[in-house]
Amino acid sequence: MNENNYKSKTIATWLALGLGSLGLHRLYVYGFKDKLAWLHPWPTLAGLYGVQRMNELGQDDRLAWVLMPLLGLMLSIAMLNGIVWGLCSDEQWDQRHNPGQPGRKSGWAVIIAVIACLFLGGTSLMSTISFSAQRYFETQAEAAQALSQ
Repeated sequence: MNENNYKSKTIATWLALGLGSLGLHRLYVYGFKDKLAWLHPWPTLAGLYGVQRMNELGQDDRLAWVLMPLLGLMLSIAMLNGIVWGLCSDEQWDQRHNPGQPGRKSGWAVIIAVIACLFLGGTSLMSTISFSAQRYFETQAEAAQALSQ
């Protein structure tokens, strides 16, 4: 493996933070043959479509209620991947992704990215859970009210 194929842990972690829900972090690390990377954009785009529908049609749109959690799920998955990669030791990273190359030390930039991933991932996951639970219980209450009348 030559120097041009070196995979930086810092770049991979920042890509997971910035564009991970679209799978670009996986394309950087594993290349264009990674099938999971190509599956990332579809649920993300469906979730963004759900957000757009909710903005246009309001919170009562059931399709938006189904699609929006996909965006939160994909964001959470990308942030978890960024956290795992960022907290991996430099030796493990180089052994797994840069075999046969001299090791490089990552600095504070990767730690800052991990902190940002933790913040964004936690916010995304909790928002997704609370929105989904709220909409579920509202529909259950509406159904119970309709039955009682």
